[in-house]
Amino acid sequence: MTLAMNEVERAVEAALFAAEAPMTAEEISRHLGGADLGDALETLAAHYAGRGVELVQRGDRWHFQTAPDLAHLLRREREDVRRLSRAATEALAIIAYHEPVSRAEIEAIRGVQTAKGTLDVLMEAGWIKVAGRREGPGRPTIYATTPAFLAHFGLESRRDLPGIEELRAAGLLDPVEAVFAGQMDDEADSASELDESA
Repeated sequence: MTLAMNEVERAVEAALFAAEAPMTAEEISRHLGGADLGDALETLAAHYAGRGVELVQRGDRWHFQTAPDLAHLLRREREDVRRLSRAATEALAIIAYHEPVSRAEIEAIRGVQTAKGTLDVLMEAGWIKVAGRREGPGRPTIYATTPAFLAHFGLESRRDLPGIEELRAAGLLDPVEAVFAGQMDDEADSASELDESA
């Protein structure tokens, strides 16, 4: 079956609208009987740009989403907020910035043991996945983020993760840096007390 270009765009639009989950271009093409998508996805994304619903790409998957500036209109009055534990937040950040990583590597970076349940919570949320096994002793399982992680945090790819300067500008590193500076001051005070007593 050969479709004219505007028919391809209409078919792609219908397929994505009805899809239960974001789809890759290959999945869309297969769904449409192997149709050549050409520039249909980019054309549709440009068509929907700035509208109430936008066609966006997250990783290699495409889906429709509410325009970010209108999302507040669709929120329910009562939101069921599930907060991640500090351990889960730290593990997620480590995986996002260092993927693929093993549990032992996560623990080495965090400096404390990571409970198995911590990674299970992130997998249940759909934000991380098992990405295989590391070549080496014991062949440990390694973890990576998912397209759902990118979609949830509004990222097109992992390259869009904030850098250290952006985190500092947002004030997210201030508490950490204050604690670190306090520890350095305490160590300096302890060292000077030892020098005085010697």
